[in-house]
Amino acid sequence: MIASRARRYGQFAIIVVAAGAIYPLMYLRQNFEISVLEALRITASDLGELYSLLGFVFAVAYLPSGWLADRYPPRLLMACALAAVGLLGFWFSTYPSLFELRLIFLGWGLAGGLCFWASLIKAVNLLAGPREQGRFFGVLDGGRGLVEALLASIAVLLFRSLSAPGDHAAVRLAPVIHMYAAAALVIAVLVFLLVENDPDHAPSVSRRGHPTPRGGRLLAELGLLVRIPELWLLAVVMMIGQALFWVTYSISAFLQVNFGLSALAAGSVVLTKLWMRPVGGITIGFLGDWLSKELLLAWLLALASTSLIAICFADLGGNMPAIVGIVLVIGYLTYAIKGLYWALLDHCPVPRHIVGLAIGLVSFVGYLPDVLLPLYDGFLSRQYPRAVSFQIYFTSIALCGYLGAVLCLVFWRRSRHRHAALVPTASESATETQ
Repeated sequence: MIASRARRYGQFAIIVVAAGAIYPLMYLRQNFEISVLEALRITASDLGELYSLLGFVFAVAYLPSGWLADRYPPRLLMACALAAVGLLGFWFSTYPSLFELRLIFLGWGLAGGLCFWASLIKAVNLLAGPREQGRFFGVLDGGRGLVEALLASIAVLLFRSLSAPGDHAAVRLAPVIHMYAAAALVIAVLVFLLVENDPDHAPSVSRRGHPTPRGGRLLAELGLLVRIPELWLLAVVMMIGQALFWVTYSISAFLQVNFGLSALAAGSVVLTKLWMRPVGGITIGFLGDWLSKELLLAWLLALASTSLIAICFADLGGNMPAIVGIVLVIGYLTYAIKGLYWALLDHCPVPRHIVGLAIGLVSFVGYLPDVLLPLYDGFLSRQYPRAVSFQIYFTSIALCGYLGAVLCLVFWRRSRHRHAALVPTASESATETQ
């Protein structure tokens, strides 16, 4: 049993590292948005369109990715995705034309959305026991955040030390891109060599213990899933949580525009925020296994929304400690939300043989902000001065966060009622024993 547990944790550790290495290159704007614009010679609107394309491909790919995750081993899917991201990263480092950039972002979307995501979530869901969902998903998000923070620390060091401050952004950014691309390729090899094939790709068993055929029709399986209200609640809560998280990708530019920080200073603040991901994901993951996940998530959504409004309208002036403090709070809360919401999947009555498809369906809805928010942000930036557009952008998403908190309470009530219906009363138990 100890050997089995060690093997399970070892598989989980490799999966966490892979999850932390695949996405930072796609979202290089988080730390280096202004430099990316200068190096690629594109506008903020162009960059927004590229990220909308990425989000659109993710959204379209999530559903078939769930189907793939139910039929092919995570080892193969994740290794292929990491390799594709790394190779496309080296192409990205040549600063190609806008047309070629669209092809790169299209490829990244297929790699991260079609091959990687659902296989990642399904693997973790099946590795974790019923009482471990919170901590496993918390450690997944916290651990990948730790990997991202380590890579980002190396990236900032490369950006700062391998070129002179007066160099063009293209020169300063190239070593950063090369590092991220090489890391993805190396980890692709490790995943392929060290992650075992998922034994659940034999004919599977449902959560209630009944054998389930692998060859069920896709439409019938989708029909079963869309009739589960908890799955829709999870999808909408995730969509709101993802919107709150997506806003943090603009914090670097927000600090430069609204508070006058330099690119290096803003990047350093955001780098510090990245270290909140392992803290937020892991601590909230363990708390979620001890407390109600739904109620905890409701509090997190409400507090994150309040913090976003605070940074928009609080009179901070040049108070750098206060600015950093609020950014760290926002980082902690949004990362905690991301670390917890997938743990609610185990509270949805989904048959085990279509868990991957359920993940794809929830992801399709939950990650729509990846498509819509870059367009929304770009629209606001064209209609208003940039400082004002940031305030409108942050505040409107914060209001959605309060709605998400209410939906978590609805999820909590439904979960309690379903659990009460499944647990026999003392008199029923006595009758059964007679």
